[in-house]
Amino acid sequence: MTSHQSTQTMKPATAAKKLGVYLDATPAEFREGVVSRDELNALQADPPEWLRKLRRNGPHPRPVVAAKLGISTSGLVRGGVTEPLTTEQIEELKSADPEWLRKERATQAEVRKEAVRLKEKRLKEQEKNAERGASRPPRS
Repeated sequence: MTSHQSTQTMKPATAAKKLGVYLDATPAEFREGVVSRDELNALQADPPEWLRKLRRNGPHPRPVVAAKLGISTSGLVRGGVTEPLTTEQIEELKSADPEWLRKERATQAEVRKEAVRLKEKRLKEQEKNAERGASRPPRS
């Protein structure tokens, strides 16, 4: 029996998401076709000029905009940012430093601190459980 391995393909929207770019800003041939896993890997390993330019200048999708601002995607919506932004627009927003952005950054900092606290708590609990397990006599 011979195994037939089909080429994995994805929709352009999925590929754009994996590449961290805004789909509507990609070239038509990218948007209109399908992207194989090998093509995606090639784009990531050696990005063509259009991809380098998009990553550098935008417009950027919401997850990228949020990351560049140091906030969550929900924070973007709360701040009224619903459209993709260019790198220049992101820099202008950072410079303006509106109240909502400061507030969202503070919220994000608290979320990160809480995540670290919970991770440390889990690790301590795992260590305690491991110590208990090692000190118990074997069952017969």
